[in-house]
Amino acid sequence: MSNEPYLLITADTHAGGSHEQYREYLDPQYRETFDDWRGGYKNPSQGHYGNKKKRNWDLDIRTSDQNSQGVVGEVIFPNTVPPFFRKSIVTAQPPKPEDYALTLAGIRAHNRWLKDFCAEDPYRRAGIGIILPNDMDEAIKDIEFIAEAGLRGGVLLPLIPPDCTWLKPLYDPSWDRLYAAIQDHDLVMNQHSGQGSPNYGEGMVAEAIWMTEVIYYCQAGYRHLIMSGVFEKFPKLKYVLTESGCAWAPALLAQLDGIHMGMMRGAIGEMNYEGMEWVLKEKPSYYAQQNCWYGASFPSKKDLAGIEQIGVNKVLWGNDYPHYEGTFPYNLESLRLTFDDVPEAHRRQLLGLNAAAVYHFDVDKLAPLVKQFGPTPEEVNCPLPRAEIPRDSMCYLFQNSLQDPVQ
Repeated sequence: MSNEPYLLITADTHAGGSHEQYREYLDPQYRETFDDWRGGYKNPSQGHYGNKKKRNWDLDIRTSDQNSQGVVGEVIFPNTVPPFFRKSIVTAQPPKPEDYALTLAGIRAHNRWLKDFCAEDPYRRAGIGIILPNDMDEAIKDIEFIAEAGLRGGVLLPLIPPDCTWLKPLYDPSWDRLYAAIQDHDLVMNQHSGQGSPNYGEGMVAEAIWMTEVIYYCQAGYRHLIMSGVFEKFPKLKYVLTESGCAWAPALLAQLDGIHMGMMRGAIGEMNYEGMEWVLKEKPSYYAQQNCWYGASFPSKKDLAGIEQIGVNKVLWGNDYPHYEGTFPYNLESLRLTFDDVPEAHRRQLLGLNAAAVYHFDVDKLAPLVKQFGPTPEEVNCPLPRAEIPRDSMCYLFQNSLQDPVQ
């Protein structure tokens, strides 16, 4: 095993259909409306045109790119704008009531497309299906479709921003039957950074404020699910919070454990809870250890500091392909920058084995690809000097490393 290539599974990639593809996957009664919408639609990110955009759906381009990076398996979040949405589902707020019917048709077109997209390369692709929170009955139907379609990535659980007052928060008991459906179908429950923030308006200041608070709001699902007893009621749920790092978890869990102990005692400071029934039997850190994983994506050494406190088996690597902030086409450089001094056994868990276990990848089926494309310990063992850090990459890992005086 000394220089056996690494099984590299990215737990953070994105894909989506083109407008032409999505039109074919729409229910026929929505196609004329879609044509009208498409005629007035303007891509909010012009940089997505050309070859980069094709990476979302083109088998040959995507396979060639991932092979060149040593990646043999991928967990796939949505990326392109589904029919009737104004922006990508990963950063869009949940639809307003007046938009729900059309956006529901849009996410169902995406889920049908995703089923076929993953079937092109079933051992390498684990797709994550979309649900909407506006109607629990319809959301459960979509969960059933995701399970029947064999989308091993599971479900993208919406984050509910505080200003979406027409929706119940994730800790409300009305969500319980949806959590039960996810558990009963043995699906992974995913959340991704970018969702959950209130509407700050338009302009660069609004965007900057969004950037300062997006991490807090994307962690809201983690806090709400744990503290409301969702994992107490549904102990077989697997929850993954992706592109959100993991270094924050020990301190947050210590805070949640402290709140839990106060609730158990019946008082926290001047706040008295005597006579009330608390929902948790164990500490929040217990449920995190049992039910939660962290899609740390392209972590830095600082991001992995203290990983033993949450468990090496709980952290998943990702390359965020095909996003500009991902590591492509400098994946090996990113591994050399972060993992050169990580213990060998830990490397193999973080880079692929953890994701294989969570998302049910068939390691034996991927073995020939690993042998052909996987990076070797010898390659990763070579530290990346400052002079070799890619200057033309928009990846946060490289940008922050160039600013770090320790480098």
